[in-house]
Amino acid sequence: MNDAIGVIGLGNIGSSIAMLLVRNGFEVVGFDLRAEAIEELESVGGRAAGSAEAVAKASGVVITSLPSDAALDDVLDEVGPHIAGAVLIETSTLSLEAKSSAHDRVVAAGGQIVDCPLSGTAMQARQGDVIAYVSADDGVIPRVRSVIEGFTRASYELGDYGTATKMKLIANLLVAVHNVATAEALVLAQKAGLDLDSAVKVLGDGAGSSRMLQVRGPMMANGTYDEPGMNVGVFMKDVAIISAYAQELGSPTPLLSSSAPIYAAALAHGWSTSDTASVYAVLAGMANIEPTGRAEGEG
Repeated sequence: MNDAIGVIGLGNIGSSIAMLLVRNGFEVVGFDLRAEAIEELESVGGRAAGSAEAVAKASGVVITSLPSDAALDDVLDEVGPHIAGAVLIETSTLSLEAKSSAHDRVVAAGGQIVDCPLSGTAMQARQGDVIAYVSADDGVIPRVRSVIEGFTRASYELGDYGTATKMKLIANLLVAVHNVATAEALVLAQKAGLDLDSAVKVLGDGAGSSRMLQVRGPMMANGTYDEPGMNVGVFMKDVAIISAYAQELGSPTPLLSSSAPIYAAALAHGWSTSDTASVYAVLAGMANIEPTGRAEGEG
């Protein structure tokens, strides 16, 4: 088996995975459709490949970090003929149907696959401060545990393949709701005349704290949404997947249903490529106040 670790999809998360693996002593070969992403990989010591197929040919372990079900399907078309004997670590947040299809295709081609969605923002990923939810067929995870440890803070092995994606969908439900709740609370704080930096610090140390308050609260307080840890356009895809899965199971999601229109409004107001902290700007507009720290011309 080849010793290189392949990374297909060098976006915010994939590029961080590749960088951390290089930093931790792994040989990394990667591919992305964007030339600048390839250049960044080479700048940190990774090796560029000309296609997803070339990555699979050069790697014993292939990591995918992709934006959609369709993108994963396209990548599998390329790597399938070369995946025999290798392990695919699929880190994207996608539908259970897409993950199940990927499992069947990889196993049929003689490979193995790990369902490994990540929890954390792009900024956290850059620091290796993400959690991996991991699930796979028996005996697969030990083959790649050291690789997963090379780009995460911690991992949770959750059993049968697909369980990790179920956990990630639930985690993102909490992210969606807590992010809007943070924005709602800070808009009220601004309306009340409180200093937002102080509010983030004080509230973050109390019973009402959340990871979203800690991570995105400062972004909201300063009106800085231009370096997305997760942009609104991509996160809307996640919200749709969660909603469909909950509906399929007959599980009520009233808070998610209340939050979804706020993200849709952010999208409509031109925040598609901005961080989801931009929901603060939506609620601030509804409150007839100017988002604190907002740069001239934004929105």
